[in-house]
Amino acid sequence: MTTRRTGLREQKKQATRAALREAALRLALEHGPENVRVDDIADAAGVSPRTYNNYFSSREQAIVAAITAEREARIAEEVTAAPAHTSLADALTGAILARYTEPGDTERFLITATPPLREAFLEAATELEGPLADAIGRRLGDSTTPTAPVLAAAVAAAVRIALHQWLGTAPAPDRLVIPSGSLPDLLRAALAPLAPALDAAEAGSRRRQAG
Repeated sequence: MTTRRTGLREQKKQATRAALREAALRLALEHGPENVRVDDIADAAGVSPRTYNNYFSSREQAIVAAITAEREARIAEEVTAAPAHTSLADALTGAILARYTEPGDTERFLITATPPLREAFLEAATELEGPLADAIGRRLGDSTTPTAPVLAAAVAAAVRIALHQWLGTAPAPDRLVIPSGSLPDLLRAALAPLAPALDAAEAGSRRRQAG
């Protein structure tokens, strides 16, 4: 019974989070991000502002969460599900490229046109670490050493660097940023230096399993 109650409580929390982020994005598209208040988002989702603050620390965080919804979990799932003959480096690169190039033109404009959203979008890259560490640990059969968390942190840092290069900087805080370069190419270039470490970890995993 306790397990069931815990499961239902978690489902309700996830549903509330989804309702808040979807309301935030809808209002941002309708009125512009700068014209959306936390109270407006909470009201649209049918919760109190206090409840909102239990899930997000700003309106920008909620809007970005809607744009990147479930991205981290999906990347982790794809890395875990990649065929055994696919290297860990290739599995990571493929999953990240697929998921970081998903936002549509409207959502992409919101990010590039709004400085606080750009910052929130860049910061959101760190949320990749936890799910990715679990996925790498499963691939390596190693959940007790620091290897998987360290590799996941390095991947998240590489992604953030690529995104920062892509978004660049604006000459003034209210100016539109025009993304420069190809995001897939920038992601590949940022992740490439990590391939030797990923390959070495994978080789070590094979030796342990063989021994």
